[in-house]
Amino acid sequence: MKKFILSERTTLSIVLLNVAVIFLQECGVESVVLNTIDVVCTIFFVIEMLIKHIVWGFKGYWRDGWNVLDGLVTIISLPALLPYFISSLSDYSFVIAFRALRVFKLFRTARRFPNLKEIWGGFRLALRQSAAFLLGYFIIIVVIAMFNSALFGKASPEYFATPLDGIYSMFQMFTVEGWYEIPNAVVGNLAPIWLHIVRTYFCLLLIGGGIIGMSLINSIFVDALAADNNDDVKDKLNLLEKKLDTLQELIEKKN
Repeated sequence: MKKFILSERTTLSIVLLNVAVIFLQECGVESVVLNTIDVVCTIFFVIEMLIKHIVWGFKGYWRDGWNVLDGLVTIISLPALLPYFISSLSDYSFVIAFRALRVFKLFRTARRFPNLKEIWGGFRLALRQSAAFLLGYFIIIVVIAMFNSALFGKASPEYFATPLDGIYSMFQMFTVEGWYEIPNAVVGNLAPIWLHIVRTYFCLLLIGGGIIGMSLINSIFVDALAADNNDDVKDKLNLLEKKLDTLQELIEKKN
């Protein structure tokens, strides 16, 4: 029984079943069968966690990153069982929403990905190398947001009432997601001459921060991700070049 519960295949099957049940429940499908399956899956996760504590010990269990993810998701999602037994809690959607946290157990399937450690190592290296540029980019967004809040806070409070609103609006602009709505809202009551000036200003922001800035971030991050592989290729090419030089020297000596 212990071997069956601790089997990765069994756990993955239960996770997929529970995700399917949660999906149907969130779609509005109400069924006693679905509720029963949800409870059984949750009990299985609790039993799995307890058995792993017995087998590996408390420290051994929480030392593993994947177990930390599973354990936290299992514990935090336990309140979702209460509405099944206490009907008065069924009206509190935030309690029921805890069950949706169990979909994060799907992340445990990532351990099956080939070269996961190398991929994660490359990602951390890329993040470290591009951190300075990302920080500078964010500082620029904050400065522009504060400036825009001072200029357009009264003209368009829905976008620039506070610097926090301005930061969100700048992110919205720089991702080119409905960017034209922001300048249109700002220039609503302005004189014609200011209308064109403000629109030009926002177009420059879009070009500088959105098109050029986001492109630079993407290129720096991708280049940093590929740098590790490039180093391996360079090392292999250098080794191959040395072998060719050695082979050429041997041929010259024979001749």
